[in-house]
Amino acid sequence: MKIGRISIFHLILGLILISCGGNETDPASVSSKVSVPSPKIPQKETSQETEKQIVEEQDIEPQLGKKEIVWQKDGAKMALIPAGSFEMGDALQEGEKEEQPVHTIELDAFYMDIHEVTMEQWKKFKGGKKLDDWVKNASPGNKHPVVGVLWEDAVAYAEAMGKRLPTEAEWEYAARGGLVGKRFPWGDENLDDDAIPRMHANFDGKGGRDKWGEKTAPVGSFPPNGYGLFDMAGNAFEWTKDWFKYEYYKKSPRKNPTGPKAGDNVNQDKKEHVIRGGSASLNSWSLRVSKRTTIANNTFHRVAWIGFRCVVDVDENRRPKLRPKNKKWDVK
Repeated sequence: MKIGRISIFHLILGLILISCGGNETDPASVSSKVSVPSPKIPQKETSQETEKQIVEEQDIEPQLGKKEIVWQKDGAKMALIPAGSFEMGDALQEGEKEEQPVHTIELDAFYMDIHEVTMEQWKKFKGGKKLDDWVKNASPGNKHPVVGVLWEDAVAYAEAMGKRLPTEAEWEYAARGGLVGKRFPWGDENLDDDAIPRMHANFDGKGGRDKWGEKTAPVGSFPPNGYGLFDMAGNAFEWTKDWFKYEYYKKSPRKNPTGPKAGDNVNQDKKEHVIRGGSASLNSWSLRVSKRTTIANNTFHRVAWIGFRCVVDVDENRRPKLRPKNKKWDVK
């Protein structure tokens, strides 16, 4: 009986031990169970690292293709004017015959000075001619636009700075600031000299924000247009690269036009280049964004003050093309 009881006891004890051993976790199974969620953690960290890297690359990559740069040679701020197309000319059909026909133009991107070249910048230009006495009265301070410069003077400055003058098409496209078919860079408000234009531009007389009368205003005294450009209407007329030809719009190329090979005889028997934008000495009619004109005589400078601003070409990555290429001082 004792032997039987002992055998039964041993049998029960063995079953208990076997049962306990069956509940013991196998090391391999522990590793397997723990490793199931573990890949998710590295994946999440990798995703964050990748996302951070992309952001950093995006911050670095467009540095020379950003919306605004400073051109080191003359300290001018320049805005990136995006590539695009627009309807060039007088869509309201209220201007002169040389503003017709309205035609589609396609342009590559470029950088443009956000301000007209100032008296201070001109004085620092070693190749700049001495300005006539009347200019000091018209533009009495360093931050006022330089006026009284010939087209050749403007070209000399632009080339010395590693820039160029804008084409007429580039100028109008930039002046419109992304608006379509409008009268002014700010919209379609009427031509009343005492109305809304006074809040946006310096032209003949005074009123509203326009307090300078028969003088230019310091550049940037009025709100910018949609591309961040100041004084695209009023203050000073601006030289463009193109010869003036009355019927050029009838033959203008669609893609990046650079003007006719030669202009019409407009200054007696002389050909002249296009000026744009109106000035502080003329009325709001000259502020219209489609208005194109030129020098009618040798005294025209004293009546319609003419200055300029510059542009720079960009490459396929919207980086400024340095002129000459080996220069490193141009951009920051």
